[in-house]
Amino acid sequence: MAIPADLEAWLRLSLLPGLGHQSLRRLLVALGTPDAVLAASQGTLRALVNEKMAAAISNGGADPSSWSGVGPWLENPLNRIVTLADAEYPKALLEIPDPPSLLYVKGRLDLLNHRGFAIVGSRNATAQGLANAEAFATALSNAGLTITSGLALGIDAAAHRGGLAGSSSTIAVIGTGLDVVYPARNRDLAHRIAESGTLVSEFPLGTPALAANFPRRNRLICGLSGGCLVVEAAISSGSLITARLAADQGREVFAIPGSIHSPLAKGCHALIKQGAKLVESAQDVLEELGMQPAPHKDSAANAAPVEDHPLFKHLGFEPVDLDTLQQRSGLAIGDINTALTALELAGAVESLPGGRWQRLF
Repeated sequence: MAIPADLEAWLRLSLLPGLGHQSLRRLLVALGTPDAVLAASQGTLRALVNEKMAAAISNGGADPSSWSGVGPWLENPLNRIVTLADAEYPKALLEIPDPPSLLYVKGRLDLLNHRGFAIVGSRNATAQGLANAEAFATALSNAGLTITSGLALGIDAAAHRGGLAGSSSTIAVIGTGLDVVYPARNRDLAHRIAESGTLVSEFPLGTPALAANFPRRNRLICGLSGGCLVVEAAISSGSLITARLAADQGREVFAIPGSIHSPLAKGCHALIKQGAKLVESAQDVLEELGMQPAPHKDSAANAAPVEDHPLFKHLGFEPVDLDTLQQRSGLAIGDINTALTALELAGAVESLPGGRWQRLF
């Protein structure tokens, strides 16, 4: 596929080594368009960038080999490059200090300007943390918020699954080129997001998984969002960087509390001490954002049977095995297994490794 001339001009500048987003924006503010920047005299350019960069721009910008894969990539109708000059560029990113000059996008363009909400947390999450992230994401997605996260293992992946299950889908902001799936274990999830949600990256095609790029992409996760929820995080977690970036961008920060003995609760507790909103349900988030939950036709019918179930009251938020449930309830093991299956289908309990069970609300 031949690359349109106006897009080629963007690529010549955005892929030029050493020309950062801020310098490129300064050139565009002064000269108007990428074509005008490339056509400017070295004298004009030296007033805006250093002499070496001015010479590189005058010589045509980045080497054409640096975007040789873009044409074939754009042949896929799911793939687009969105520049600062395009109407589809996320307006929310224009509010942050360092918006990228262009974005590589796979999937639904409309989600880029949909009201978003970030959910992040530990890669080594507990089963309860994963369940919380997915449940919050589904409820918030159904309420009209597109869930943004970073496609990492653990909480990120659970948030994306929940977003896909809701009506407002999900955006994955990744730290590699869009032709690289990282981590590989999330390949199937990435394909699902490409089909029903959106994958976004500021990094050129072919960019591998480099450690320095993941903190950088975090500013886009919260930049696309009106708020950020941290589900589980150790005190040294990268999720706390995302939360701080969200606060710096004027976004609301939320955190789910946990056990005082859990290392994965300490990061959330630290955020709450620093002013993050403590939340126990998706409704807490929606109220803070001035939104209402989506109506559920079956909620009134299902809530009473689950909470009144004779086994449910014997389940706690700590994992419990079948023998303990039998002692507490007096029910036969067969009846307990039948009841647990029904409660699991209702989304009230979760099975854990080792034959243990745990209630979810």
